Amino acid sequence: MTLSPARVPVAAPGVRRLTATLYGYSFLDEFVLLYPVYTLLFADTGLSVGQMSSLFVLWSATGVLLEVPSGAWADAVSRRLLLWLGPLLGAAGFALWVFVPSYWAFAAGFVLWGARGAMGSGALEALVYEELERLGAADRYARIMGRAQAAGQVAVMTAMALAGPVFAAYGYPAVGAASVLACLLCAATATRFPEHRGPATAVPDGEGWAASLRSGLGEARRDRSVRGALLLVPAVAAVWGALDEYTPLLARDTGAADATIPYLLVMIWAGVTAGSLLAGPAERLGRRGFAALLTASALALAAGAGAGTPAGLALVAVAFGGFQLATVLADARLQQRIEGTGRATLTSVAGLGTELVTITVYGTYAQLASTTAHGTAFALLAVPYLLVALLVAPRR
Repeated sequence: MTLSPARVPVAAPGVRRLTATLYGYSFLDEFVLLYPVYTLLFADTGLSVGQMSSLFVLWSATGVLLEVPSGAWADAVSRRLLLWLGPLLGAAGFALWVFVPSYWAFAAGFVLWGARGAMGSGALEALVYEELERLGAADRYARIMGRAQAAGQVAVMTAMALAGPVFAAYGYPAVGAASVLACLLCAATATRFPEHRGPATAVPDGEGWAASLRSGLGEARRDRSVRGALLLVPAVAAVWGALDEYTPLLARDTGAADATIPYLLVMIWAGVTAGSLLAGPAERLGRRGFAALLTASALALAAGAGAGTPAGLALVAVAFGGFQLATVLADARLQQRIEGTGRATLTSVAGLGTELVTITVYGTYAQLASTTAHGTAFALLAVPYLLVALLVAPRR
């Protein structure tokens, strides 16, 4: 006879505590005033464009190398541990950038920042899903994670709005100190996450990290539906996530004044936030509805980017909102299909796939943008979503 942990009835106070902690954590995790100005800090320190590019590569490589090992560690030890340790690493990295600025300090900061991201990826989703499952509220996962991501996106927009006046008044030290403080508050908030690892979800004592890794990868090998869900996450999340880095260039190509570009970017982020908030009502979309969502978003991206006007960016905002919604739904479907002890490991595998595809999109975009306009490059990179929609759509 197999013993499993008893299902706890839906307890509103328990769900409220979890969601309040999650929303606060998500907001503070993204409330970093350095985000809009750190490239200016690099340039003012004397770094060349080539040196900056090498830092971005180091950042991505750190995430790729640590993504899956950190997920296995979370399964073997504690998801909450990684969620409060990660922001402390980020705080140390930002402090290095601002108070001892140099190429090597920036490099160390990017390694710490990459480690921070890897620690949170997989651990957060696994902790939230299993706590909701314990409380009998797993069916609310997509809605809750959508709202959490919306909180993070609001934090980004708020940080962008505050960074300008703070920087103008007090310079890099004040922006850096505010970023370090946000990381410390984020770590403190993470300590309030509930974590109950029952006999069926915790890794047995003494088996450790390697057993967590084997358990997670073994489930993906055995279960075709888990493999499909793993592949869907990077297929949905990577392309638009990479294109987001180039939206300022797309906006400039429309003829918009530089002073207007931040407002156009806020409009796009508002679309992403709306997509996050729609995750609850959309979580019952079947394969046909999911394919239709990807198709409509891809067409909106191609039309909006190809228009070459500031007004066309409204369609880009709609497209990004659709892709964000699809990303939340793809994560929810992955969590629903995982049944073993390697939930954080498998979620990190999906994150690793997203990182690798994102790097590929960066290279592809560089090639396209060297020979075509940014709007054309955006439109061409909408095509992969049409292919994914064809694969997802049910067959007769």
